[in-house]
Amino acid sequence: MDYLSEFPDITFTRPMIGVVIGNTVVSTVPGISAAGPTPEATLATSVLDGEIIVNGKITSAPVIPVSPTGCATPATLTRAMAELCGLQPFVVNAGLAMAPSYASFDVYGAPGRDPRVEDAVPEARALYERGRRIGAYLSQYSDLLVLGESVPGGTTTALCVLRSLGYEALVSSSHVDHPASLKEEIVAAALAKTTGEGAAGALDVVRACGDPMMPVVAGIAATYTGTAVLAGGTQMLAVAAVMKALDLPLPPLVTTTYVKNDGNATFTRTAAEIGLTTWIVDPDFGNIGHDGLARYCAGEVKEGAGAGGALWLGAVMGHSKQAIWDKILDFMQDYR
Repeated sequence: MDYLSEFPDITFTRPMIGVVIGNTVVSTVPGISAAGPTPEATLATSVLDGEIIVNGKITSAPVIPVSPTGCATPATLTRAMAELCGLQPFVVNAGLAMAPSYASFDVYGAPGRDPRVEDAVPEARALYERGRRIGAYLSQYSDLLVLGESVPGGTTTALCVLRSLGYEALVSSSHVDHPASLKEEIVAAALAKTTGEGAAGALDVVRACGDPMMPVVAGIAATYTGTAVLAGGTQMLAVAAVMKALDLPLPPLVTTTYVKNDGNATFTRTAAEIGLTTWIVDPDFGNIGHDGLARYCAGEVKEGAGAGGALWLGAVMGHSKQAIWDKILDFMQDYR
């Protein structure tokens, strides 16, 4: 396919890109997430992603977020594209296990709890309202908002939410070998508890089995008056499903071809069931000349930290595929 599945018919003069970051203890279940060298290290990935996105490098820790095979976080792509487009990206702390060392919006959330044994996001309604205030605020300063997420373990909580809302969905994974059976075990335990408690409303579903990113992104997109674009894969499908259940207008969603073509997920079908407009970007990392990025084509990482939306924004703002590649390679060289 071409670099973009289609060139969107939108006009803007003040673009902005941001990423809502958070944690869920689900990421510490062995085998669930590849967003860190160990299950415990996944709790540091989001806050370090944010540091890369905001500052362009990590100085607060001696490690950088990588997969068990050494594939660098997609936050590097988001920061590279922000620099190419001349933008200062922002981060929203939806609920982190570790306090950020850099400037960020804070909605005073907490990391998501284990949905198998207790409410995952007890403050879901408050986080949604705080997200709405951020969306209204950002509307004063921009007319295009590309909004991503970084939540290790978040495809599992997304599956919980999608199933709770009635979608027979399958989600992607940062792993090459998709831990589908493990996810299904977690979802079954979470849904048994959710059903027993009678969580019927969308925010009640998030409270029971979601993660803190979901209500914050839904709130921001609900009040943003410009063009909001959800940047992410199957985790953003869960956000869109929550927004639909809340009877909110649905923003378009942009993701990578690595998510769209994931045979373990139902991205295209679930997006259609939600009624979502989707745009796809094909970074063609198999030909970029970087071993770590080529692993995306093999099914590792695939998306995250707003990377697909950032790559899309680079093209929409007039940069060629080669210019995008060159910037990525330059940034990755400096990053190492």
